[in-house]
Amino acid sequence: MEGKITELRMEHITKRFPGVLASDDISISVGEGEVLALVGENGAGKTTLMNILMGLYQPDEGRILINGSEVRFRGPEDAFNAGLGMVHQQYMLVQNMTVTENIALGYKKAWQPFRLSLSDVRRRVVEISERYSLSVNPDAYIWQLSVGEQQRVELVKTLCLGARFLILDEPTSALTPQETDELIALLKNMTSELSIIFISHKLQEVKALSNKVSILRHGKVVFSGNTDEHSSQDIAAMMTGHSIELPKNVDKTEPGNVVLSIKDLCVMSDRKTLALNHLSLDIREGEIVGLAGVSGNGQRELSEAINGLRHVESGSISFFGKEIANFTPRQVIDEGMGYIPEERNTEGIVPSFSIRENFVLKDVAERQFSDKAIVKKKALDEYAETLVKDFDVRCPGINTAAGSLSGGNIQKVILAREIERKPRFLIAVYPTRGLDLGAVEFIHQQLLAIRREGIGVLLISEELDEIMDLSDRIAVIYKGSIQKVLEHDEATRARLGVLMAGVSE
Repeated sequence: MEGKITELRMEHITKRFPGVLASDDISISVGEGEVLALVGENGAGKTTLMNILMGLYQPDEGRILINGSEVRFRGPEDAFNAGLGMVHQQYMLVQNMTVTENIALGYKKAWQPFRLSLSDVRRRVVEISERYSLSVNPDAYIWQLSVGEQQRVELVKTLCLGARFLILDEPTSALTPQETDELIALLKNMTSELSIIFISHKLQEVKALSNKVSILRHGKVVFSGNTDEHSSQDIAAMMTGHSIELPKNVDKTEPGNVVLSIKDLCVMSDRKTLALNHLSLDIREGEIVGLAGVSGNGQRELSEAINGLRHVESGSISFFGKEIANFTPRQVIDEGMGYIPEERNTEGIVPSFSIRENFVLKDVAERQFSDKAIVKKKALDEYAETLVKDFDVRCPGINTAAGSLSGGNIQKVILAREIERKPRFLIAVYPTRGLDLGAVEFIHQQLLAIRREGIGVLLISEELDEIMDLSDRIAVIYKGSIQKVLEHDEATRARLGVLMAGVSE
């Protein structure tokens, strides 16, 4: 293959930000046809290191070598020209443009004098998506796509641009188990043509795909070696500095009265098709109901309809006996609903606001935090400091912009805000997507804790292990309807998988 990258090395890379040493003398190498797994807790420095490799950041110290020759990337275009391609954890897509138009932005072969051949780009998108079984609609607008579909667009985009060395930052965080298995198989086949750096918190995927593993902790490499010589438990312990054991719902308590009752709910999607088709579901106080399903079967529309973010065409949403269908978001909040949204960066926080401000987004007008439109700075500071400590939010300080935090710490900010508000009910949508095992363990503990307090929880997740570990009952959604509701003891991965595929029992 022309221009093949036979070896890539990063030597003694150091990068400092105000108050943070993000990369501390890091050295890694990837040989021809190898897959290097780069793992570590959220905030360990993985994404920063890859942003340096892609020319988005400049290192304070250290150097990058390709095939033994030192290179300097002034920006991403230099990295692209050298054959590097990266699928970022945060999608680099323009929401009000189509899939084809997004890919055309970087596909220079389609740019001709005084015109852009979108038909050429569209053919390339279809060719790549069919070749690698990455189903995308080239004519869909990005804002119309689910998170999983947007992730596939990112993969197709990188492959369309001709990457010869692939960097994947949490590429499976939004994919279903079936899609993940297909991607792992695809990447294995692709190693005959290129090398891969694979960032993931899912250690079973690290074990399945990678030859080598480098573990970062607090910006330093604490281990490098062959993946097959270490178990997932060994890798998890080296990541966090202690052994990890995810909690499970084993308390045999009797749930209380029905607090959220959904009857015959019909809701339209952004594409003006029926996303929820007469969906019915009851959830009681003191129980966790897991909603299992393949992405795009109505999960987003359900959570948005309950929280007043999407219009209800027909049906009923009864919350503690009160009809809340088509309430405004503010009215739903005032009724006591807690909500961890699907998109933490755009729906869960205001990225440019400080951590302190994000903690009180819903409550800044309350007497605890303000008096006659004057904010009580001391009260806000004390509240924020307490939450940072109690929820282990790792940050330089409470005035740090929330958008600058790692994914796991952003999720902790949202979780702290929602739980400390003492909700009467909590809807958690993909609460651990893209998080490391330490953060997953913490969030699972918090969800089980509020269940023990008698609060009902609707847990929407594509992680079957998460749903099976935490749920008292599991409802399977398919094409906007509930296929079946299983008791915890009745659910198996095989049974859930069949129901998620739309096969009725």
